Amino acid sequence: MIVVANAPCSFGAFELTVGIDPLVPEPVRLLEAVADAGYAGIDLGPVGYLGNGEQLRTRLQRRGLSLAGGYFQARFSDRGTLDRDLANLDELLDTFDAACAAEPPADEAIPLPRPTIADGGSETRSANPGRAVEDRSLGWDDTGWERFGHALARIVARCRERGYEPTFHPHTATYVEAPWEIDRLLECSDIGLCLDTGHLLVGGGDPLNAIESWGGRINHLHVKDARTDVIAGIISDAAPVTEIWRRRAFCRFGDGDVPIDRVLDRLRALDYSGWLVVEQDILPDPSDPPDQAARDQAANREYLRARGL
Repeated sequence: MIVVANAPCSFGAFELTVGIDPLVPEPVRLLEAVADAGYAGIDLGPVGYLGNGEQLRTRLQRRGLSLAGGYFQARFSDRGTLDRDLANLDELLDTFDAACAAEPPADEAIPLPRPTIADGGSETRSANPGRAVEDRSLGWDDTGWERFGHALARIVARCRERGYEPTFHPHTATYVEAPWEIDRLLECSDIGLCLDTGHLLVGGGDPLNAIESWGGRINHLHVKDARTDVIAGIISDAAPVTEIWRRRAFCRFGDGDVPIDRVLDRLRALDYSGWLVVEQDILPDPSDPPDQAARDQAANREYLRARGL
């Protein structure tokens, strides 16, 4: 069973904006927009943004929402940071525990949230989004991949000890971005894969090929539509990663170039079961109408509902 959620990044609330940009929406307003649109769940966003402990549990329960997952970056390239990363991971998993302590959803098929693990990247990778597919010198050497594998194994073990099955998110401008890097990830770990249709395009991949090649490992979905001309311009300009959001590479379903219908068909053929998190990463823009993000996410939900989800 595919269960549809949304994410705070669709409203401009993520690590680059929360606590920084005054236009980030108030969390209760965001949760109400997600619930009103008919989503079953919400991704966490930065820890604490949607609330903590009893506050988070109550906010979700009152709106009939379940927690779909939470994003977690580890600085795999930095030696000596793993203990700190594990402490931060425990904070995320404590938040999951709080959210999952709510009354069980009426639909027992609602899955547990996924710890969504990603590499933390570097200044070099942030300055070169989408370029590693052609320039492998931007990636780790064999020693780097070995170090990554050992660190990731500890993170995966901690998630499983706490009762949550993790997923790995290949993310723009990190050391696991291009298809060849995703292949290396899957070789050195048994972690499941988060298919993010937008970030995969930026990294030089293709969502349909990804399902064909890695379908047996996909255990979580971030579904975006994206404009390939905007992505190509960012890569051609050697623009920094922030331009992905500033130039609005990600857009409302049907306005971009991701073959979402074909993606859904292939996922159904695989009998994929789990969360499908709708994401339309944006930066808050004072020129947008105040309800623009809520309207876009309601339209995205209707797009999926018309396709049987």
